[in-house]
Amino acid sequence: MPAEVGSKAPDFTLTNHERQPVTLSAQRGRPVVLAFFPAAFSSVCTKELCTFRDSLARLNGANAQVFGISVDTFFTLKAFHDDQKLTFPLLSDFNKQAIRDYGVFNEDMIGLKGIAKRAVFVIDKDGVVRYREVLEDARNEPDYEKAFQALAALG
Repeated sequence: MPAEVGSKAPDFTLTNHERQPVTLSAQRGRPVVLAFFPAAFSSVCTKELCTFRDSLARLNGANAQVFGISVDTFFTLKAFHDDQKLTFPLLSDFNKQAIRDYGVFNEDMIGLKGIAKRAVFVIDKDGVVRYREVLEDARNEPDYEKAFQALAALG
């Protein structure tokens, strides 16, 4: 069952780009933005994550923690993080459990099997999903303004 608005966000522990475990439930007490993306270094994913990077002032105003999540290895995510000078952690869902739990498992994207759909979730300080956007076409970017509005509404 995918993570729906109003439901408890599925918990996970994933390895970040610095090879450290990150557990979602440990973030309780502050809002969290999960940005699932198909592949590091791809053009739309780079633009998306750089948009979140460049919007950090708005996110910090909401005291939100952003995590980018893909099935890439933490080695790849480290290189991508450093190359793009990202200011938030990237998490490796290499075993593909979180993308299944959140309902963003992409069976086949132009021959790439089992990667993340592009999706954004806003989770409140109590761990409840307050905003969900899952894109079927990975060439499209999420509606950043709606995600930021959902975050501001938690205020």
